[in-house]
Amino acid sequence: MKNSRIVSTKYRLVVNASSDGWLLLKRMLQVVAVVAVIIWSFYSIGFSLKELIQGLDGIVDIAGRMFPPKVSKWRGIVKPIVETINISVSGTFIAVLLSIPLGILAAKNISPNGFFYNLSRLLLNTIRTIPDMVFALIFVAAVGLGPLPGVLAIGVSSSGMLGKFLADSIEGTNQGKIDAIRATGANYMQVLVYGVIPQITAEFISLVLFRWEMNFRSSTVLGIVGAGGIGFDLITSIRLFQYKETTTILLGILLVVILVDFISNSIRNSLNADD
Repeated sequence: MKNSRIVSTKYRLVVNASSDGWLLLKRMLQVVAVVAVIIWSFYSIGFSLKELIQGLDGIVDIAGRMFPPKVSKWRGIVKPIVETINISVSGTFIAVLLSIPLGILAAKNISPNGFFYNLSRLLLNTIRTIPDMVFALIFVAAVGLGPLPGVLAIGVSSSGMLGKFLADSIEGTNQGKIDAIRATGANYMQVLVYGVIPQITAEFISLVLFRWEMNFRSSTVLGIVGAGGIGFDLITSIRLFQYKETTTILLGILLVVILVDFISNSIRNSLNADD
């Protein structure tokens, strides 16, 4: 009996050692694979450290010509920056309106049937694969230059992310509460109102605020393709080599980004405190 226990212990030690060795080998192979992909990526794009070093002089030269900022430009950028804020707010609002029905239908635990579930998932995946800049180009071609294509691009593009996260959030809710409400004979809308929405409201609002921060940054770039906002002034100053004006615009954007982050964080902290 004693000998059999010794053999059994030795066998477990051998098995554990073999398992640990295989796990270590597996992790090493994963690291090698990741490193190989990174090296191949740099090689495939023709990355050259020599060219990068040679280009440092140009970078230093442009950086030197960007200072001091052109203070007289401040008044001229206030209006386009306000327009950029409005684009981000309006676009985020449209995204919320689009994402709520898509997110609900894409949540497996409350979707009415498989058809709506698969269709909404397909739409959300399709929207997320298209960059907001492409949406901006499409809407500029469709409705013309100005803030409207920017609002539409932000709204449609953001709805993909918001809808996906909303669906995941709903699927992560306490299913017991939902089933309990269903057991009372509640209809579909009552299940949503009393069983789902109370569980996801704070998380969804936090997600919307985070997306608004991202949308403001995106709005500053969409103006480059004529979708309104400060982006048009930014790209114009760069093309005309007015780098001091560029710095002024970038500083203005930075100040608003800090303000947007502060507002967003304050609201999120307030929601967390209420919880």
